[in-house]
Amino acid sequence: MKQADIASRAIALAILQSVLRKGLAFDEAMARHDGLKKLERRDHGFVHALVAMTLRRLGQVDDVIRQCLDKPHELKYAAQDILRLGVAQILFLGTAVHAAVDTSVELAAADDASRPYKGLINAVLRRMTREGAAMVKKQDEARLNTPDWLWTAWRKAYGVSAARHIALAHLGEAPTDFTIKADPALWAEKLGGHLLPTGSVRLTDTTPIPELPGFVEGAWWIQDAAAALPVLLMGEVKGQKVYDLCAAPGGKAMQLAARGACVTAVDRSAARLERLKDNAKRLQLDATIFCADALKWTPAEKAPFVLLDAPCSATGTIRRHPDVQRLKKPEDLPRLQTLQSQLLDRVATDMLAPGGMLIYAVCSLQVEEAEQQIARFLERQPAFSRVPVRPEELGGVRELINPDGDIRCLPCAFADLGGLDGFFISRLVKKRA
Repeated sequence: MKQADIASRAIALAILQSVLRKGLAFDEAMARHDGLKKLERRDHGFVHALVAMTLRRLGQVDDVIRQCLDKPHELKYAAQDILRLGVAQILFLGTAVHAAVDTSVELAAADDASRPYKGLINAVLRRMTREGAAMVKKQDEARLNTPDWLWTAWRKAYGVSAARHIALAHLGEAPTDFTIKADPALWAEKLGGHLLPTGSVRLTDTTPIPELPGFVEGAWWIQDAAAALPVLLMGEVKGQKVYDLCAAPGGKAMQLAARGACVTAVDRSAARLERLKDNAKRLQLDATIFCADALKWTPAEKAPFVLLDAPCSATGTIRRHPDVQRLKKPEDLPRLQTLQSQLLDRVATDMLAPGGMLIYAVCSLQVEEAEQQIARFLERQPAFSRVPVRPEELGGVRELINPDGDIRCLPCAFADLGGLDGFFISRLVKKRA
């Protein structure tokens, strides 16, 4: 057994525990672990794939573990997480059985808390090699991997069939989408990708991003196709002042700058704004940047366009961030709804000029943060009205437009093309004085 095999599993275990035991976001846990820097690219990728798969299939993993143990609740955390990684490797990641079993036992032996469970871990994983596939066939994967509160909310909002399709979409890897500065069709060909109806280029190649054509010269940037839609709804913005609130990491700000807008990007996170600055430099695009809380930031003048990509539960991004459904709780929603309402009212009062356009967007599947949030806003703010989205603004795609004329993307949309992030977007205008 290679030392690198043990090292990569040990790092995966530490990252999984950072997420499930300490509540750290997956990406942040990956970024914080110094040991990753010492791994070769292949092993680094394996760590990410293993933790992501374990988080994505956690309901199924825990279900088969329960079937193998008389008292699963008595299993110590350290042993439980080692088992989870082992089961995920055998049943879902396609890792060689001997590697999954042997490294799991080695991990258990290396820790005082899990050492007494070495034999149990070995026995359960050996059983997985014999019976695991049959167990998986009997599972309801959509239901098992979706927390109860999310399943209930999606079933109520979208119906049982759509809730199931959403949950199943979350089990797959999200493709990589690009927003192109100019000539998307040309770059789709150069990148070997597919041009989506909405104008994004989708790539399924696994070539490292910096090695792709156009990276160095700044011809494109990574941005999910759904996240690229809000800017499309603004129409002609060349020469217009646009406030992009909660802007980091900056995909929409770059879209606006590429379209000739005078962009002011505001975000409270200095670290995330550094990514925006780095992207702007590579892409050779300009934006005025403020590190500030959008609730407290006061512009010198009101603008004709404001884009509010509001903080939210991010349940629309579970395909990319499988930790979201493990970390978010229903009690998070009231706080987020209050913040969204406050931001909307602040824009309405202090930032948007009469006759101006407000684009409200959230990467959430929760109607409380989306459809219901806008309904409440329109009741509070009679000076505002909705401008329904037209299919031709989305390349002729009708399925993304809800009965109110807002955009409602579900992860199961564009299923034959690889799906989309879950998103809600509403376009509103303010009456002229």
